[in-house]
Amino acid sequence: MDVMPSMNEYNKKEKGYLLNLARSSIENYLKTEKIIDPDPGEIPSKKLVENGACFVSLHNRKNNSLRGCIGMLEATRPLVLDVVNNAVSAAFEDPRFKPLTLEELKDIKISISILTKPVEIEIKDYKDLLKKLVPKKHGVIIQRGWSRATFLPVVWEELKTKEEFLSHLCMKAGLMGDEWKKPGMKFFFYEAVEFEE
Repeated sequence: MDVMPSMNEYNKKEKGYLLNLARSSIENYLKTEKIIDPDPGEIPSKKLVENGACFVSLHNRKNNSLRGCIGMLEATRPLVLDVVNNAVSAAFEDPRFKPLTLEELKDIKISISILTKPVEIEIKDYKDLLKKLVPKKHGVIIQRGWSRATFLPVVWEELKTKEEFLSHLCMKAGLMGDEWKKPGMKFFFYEAVEFEE
């Protein structure tokens, strides 16, 4: 099935609320080592308490370098809780980085990507894959055996060509860079609403 689910739209108030929630979750964890429970009275819309999947990314404002990124590909809990937990995980549990410190927090810019449900794409061969893949629109999950990795749509800003995007994604999964051309690889596409502070 190649039909992408439709993307939820989020207004300025909802986006602002989620970005504030992510920042206050990190601040609170730095001070108390506890995960906050969002106050139901402050949540601006019902949409935000429906199950949702998101990634929370942290970047250093000074040089725009990545400082942490954690997320979920499947919607298994209310979106507000996914934002809270992924924000804390991005700050303190991304294995690529040391845990965030209170001094660093003021220099951190937070971005959130809310994902549609990933859809497996049927392809005849790698040329068919290149035809179906739309830069800046699609996030991609690849899977071969136990190896699995994803790139969010925002990664297109760094990896401009489809070939480069897919090669780096294979290497992220611990595979050879040209593995995406070989039969037997599964590909899932999704889209994302992306916004930042």
